[in-house]
Amino acid sequence: MRNAFLYCLLLLSVGVRAQVDTTRHGVDSARPAIALFAPLYLDSAFDGTGTYRYDKNFPKFLNSGLEFYEGARMALDTLAKEQVKLDVRVYDTRATRIPLQRQLDSAIAQGVGLIIGHISNTTELQTMATAALKANIPFINANYPNDGGITNNASLVILNSTLRAHCEGIYRYLQRNYPTKPIVFFRKRGDERVRNFFTDLDKKTAGVPLKIKYVTLEDNFDAKAFAVNLDSNATQTVCIAGSMDDEFASRICFQLAYLSKSYHTLIIGMPTWDNFDLARPEYAGEEITYSTPFYINPGDTLVKIINQNYKTKFYSRPSDMVFRGYEATLHFARLLLLYGKNLSGNLGDKKFKVFNDLEVTPVFLNRQTMTLDYFENKKLYFVRKQDGNVLGVN
Repeated sequence: MRNAFLYCLLLLSVGVRAQVDTTRHGVDSARPAIALFAPLYLDSAFDGTGTYRYDKNFPKFLNSGLEFYEGARMALDTLAKEQVKLDVRVYDTRATRIPLQRQLDSAIAQGVGLIIGHISNTTELQTMATAALKANIPFINANYPNDGGITNNASLVILNSTLRAHCEGIYRYLQRNYPTKPIVFFRKRGDERVRNFFTDLDKKTAGVPLKIKYVTLEDNFDAKAFAVNLDSNATQTVCIAGSMDDEFASRICFQLAYLSKSYHTLIIGMPTWDNFDLARPEYAGEEITYSTPFYINPGDTLVKIINQNYKTKFYSRPSDMVFRGYEATLHFARLLLLYGKNLSGNLGDKKFKVFNDLEVTPVFLNRQTMTLDYFENKKLYFVRKQDGNVLGVN
């Protein structure tokens, strides 16, 4: 079975140094090393006798970390074919016998020059970022869209852009594309996060501020709550769904689709909408746009190759996490091979694009002190969909 086969592969590699054994970029005279951290739950998957627990029912909580690892492993296979010289050590962040801090200490003591992590929570992020800072080693947070309150940490790189970065990107997107359209921001009562970012941008934007009407929606709002805030004579009204709450978002899409014969609207969603089923019949006819830092173009040659190889090997289609593991590992491994110990000063180098145009830029949360707090991928793609079909990607 596929699940048992995958775990057999992991047992052969996790906890053992995985090597890509030929030469290309020699850095100093040592073999560059990477520590790859992911929640693999190996101690949970096998009992004390080594018997596999999930031969019949494979739990969903294992998927994300396992698929990320699968993508990373495919990237290492690509590097092997390119005849590079690299060491990779894989660590299970859900190991019950070895705490995460001990695993980090071990990786750092062995001289790794780069840490790549699939992060599950804020505590895990803070632990890994602190260890990376003390050792002055770049740490790539490949998936967790949060800074965890971390500041003054030049070792941290956030690839999955934070909510703050998305709000900044959405604001600029609206300034470029809909500067004269009526814009209505709908928020859920008691949920101020997104609105606070937007009102702050209203004050600080270098361009002409957007004229946004802010509307608070009560629980169980209906179509009337929207109708009184829309103009039937407008060619198009931009409606921002200003909350990360999934139920709130779904209700907005349903109500605006219901009103679509009388009011022409465009819905601007949040980054979590990348996982929504926007082809649902109750959203029919409604144009929806959302931002994402990761867009996998199905027509891309490399994407097609990975799809085919993955299907041949694992009898299923690769998830987004497979592509993220592949991209993070291949892109930053190549940068490490090129720059070695100087990688920290070249994290924003764009020469090794994989799927996305990563824009890794420094973040200064306090403009008065101008202290570098961390690096973040600020590149966002805006995906326009209608009835589940992609109309365009900007």
